[in-house]
Amino acid sequence: MDGYPMPTADVLIDAAAGHKVISFMDGNAGYNQILMAEEDILKIAFKCPGHLSLFEWVVMTFGLKNAGATYQRAMNYIFHKLIGVSVEIYIDDVVVKLKGHQEHLADLQEVLECTRKHGLKMNPNKCAFGVSAGQFLGFMVHERGIEVNRKNIDAINKVVAPQNKTELQSLIGKVNFIRRFISNLSGRIQAFTPLLKLKPDQEFVWGEGQRKALENIKQYLISPPVLVPPQPGKPFKLYLSAIVKMIS
Repeated sequence: MDGYPMPTADVLIDAAAGHKVISFMDGNAGYNQILMAEEDILKIAFKCPGHLSLFEWVVMTFGLKNAGATYQRAMNYIFHKLIGVSVEIYIDDVVVKLKGHQEHLADLQEVLECTRKHGLKMNPNKCAFGVSAGQFLGFMVHERGIEVNRKNIDAINKVVAPQNKTELQSLIGKVNFIRRFISNLSGRIQAFTPLLKLKPDQEFVWGEGQRKALENIKQYLISPPVLVPPQPGKPFKLYLSAIVKMIS
């Protein structure tokens, strides 16, 4: 397994928000732009129905365990001078961000020079240049901050009372994806904890406490907050909450 460290999505989203002008770029069949190591080609041979022989990928394909880490390493190498300054990258999702229009054009030129130098191709149908807002890693980023996608809220609103632990875990997964937008989330989902600890031979009962907890989350998400990343040079306050049963 390739242990190359992947960037933290929340950190990248924070870094992409708060800018007046943003450009979004996406690799054109990105994985396929990386050649397979010659000694590894045999390891991913496959057979198609109706053919007697095997086929071999000569470029990296989707589904390989180390594909994401390999692509991230390549992108970090190509854009290493720009990452964290004018560019944020998660695998094949690229964001170019800056405060003003003129500077943004210069940064875009620098980014495109890097892609040209290394033969990296972008998908024009998935690119947006010089916009004020856009989707990045599942969230809407713009000058004011970060917003949750309506489809993520709708997915939670459509949930009915879970009938078993698997359905409850699915609900919690949906909630956790937008956890940063829900204050005191650990307290709001505390009623779910006993059901997660049930043994296979114990009955799953969705009671009044769980019903109220789910309804409370749905009500909170009627008007979700816009998250604003910390601004360098401006006062920053850190609020902690701790009681007997939880810390947040």
